[in-house]
Amino acid sequence: MRAAIYEAGAGKWRIVYDAPPGPDGRRKQKSVTVRGTKKDAQRKRTEILHQLQTGSYVDPARTTVREYLERWLQDHVAVNCGAKTHREYARSLRNHVVPHIGGTRLPDLKPVQLVAMYNALRTSGRRNGRGGLSEQSILHCHRILHTAFKHAVRWQLLIRNPADAVEGPHVVKQEMKVLDSAQLDRLLTAAEGRTCYAAILLAVSTGMRLGEICGLKWDDVDMDGGFLSVRRSLEYAGAGEVRFKSPKTARSVRRIDLPPGLIGELRKHKARQNEDRLLMGPAFENNDLVCCRPDGRPFRPDYVSRHFRELLAAAGMNHIRFHDLRHTHATWLLTSGVHPKVVQERLGHGTIGITLDTYSHVLPSMQEEAARKIDVILQGALETKRR
Repeated sequence: MRAAIYEAGAGKWRIVYDAPPGPDGRRKQKSVTVRGTKKDAQRKRTEILHQLQTGSYVDPARTTVREYLERWLQDHVAVNCGAKTHREYARSLRNHVVPHIGGTRLPDLKPVQLVAMYNALRTSGRRNGRGGLSEQSILHCHRILHTAFKHAVRWQLLIRNPADAVEGPHVVKQEMKVLDSAQLDRLLTAAEGRTCYAAILLAVSTGMRLGEICGLKWDDVDMDGGFLSVRRSLEYAGAGEVRFKSPKTARSVRRIDLPPGLIGELRKHKARQNEDRLLMGPAFENNDLVCCRPDGRPFRPDYVSRHFRELLAAAGMNHIRFHDLRHTHATWLLTSGVHPKVVQERLGHGTIGITLDTYSHVLPSMQEEAARKIDVILQGALETKRR
């Protein structure tokens, strides 16, 4: 395999190389232009030669959208993302994208084809033939494609990202639901004694994510010190398997101080869990998990969500997501005057901006309270001045 570098103008270099022969066995030459220094071109030549020698070479001119997306799922998503993300991306692409544009050659893909695909998904996107996809589902496809094509540009398979020129669907943000104290009393009364009682308590008392709750171990909980440490998350990996993984972001690894009431309930929960262990004997699977099945096996997060829905129905309560317990925790703290920075740290948000954006609806009432407090100070100062 040969690859030569030629100067192609100021800051541009042309690499001409022998590509694998076609079906007729005839030799083919390909070329690629690199912008930058000669060292950049030399690195690209080394990369091309390595791909040719290892059989991983992809001819950009012949690669279809389907072939590229499959490679992106394998080489990037499977390596850098969690199993749940990989599974969701693969399902969305294979079910909704590939049937429309999968056969198009990657360099030939135009923004107008994406627009046409989104319109088709709106009217007949469901696999069961019963109508179109929601705007949220179409936006999800758009975001996946935008990310995938961004990597195609980085890998020099595309000159520009076709999704950049397409405006994604407009989605009305789903309204979060927050429990009041009476609703929480009703929920906890209905949940007491059930399998997911401890998970519900942890969510509303700490603001932890569901995956973090399912991955919490007793070794992470210091009941004497009054805090727990979030060190891992648990996710469904498919085929009935679950696996532990690192928390969502670096900020997600955190310490959370616990209210005394929760510590008391956790002590009772651990005592009941020890009774289950003695009853089951060798059949008990000891994973040291705080929230688990009666036999010690991990909860699948979707199992907890389903159990939570059934609990709400049995209690005659309106539907909310399990994730809304996290929102309830944050909203209560903010409306009680807790500093947003503290709320950010408890929730594990990457920045305080995420916390403020997510809970901006809470801020007006905080502004009113701030105005009342400053008025007390101001009136006192004015009264002193009059004297």
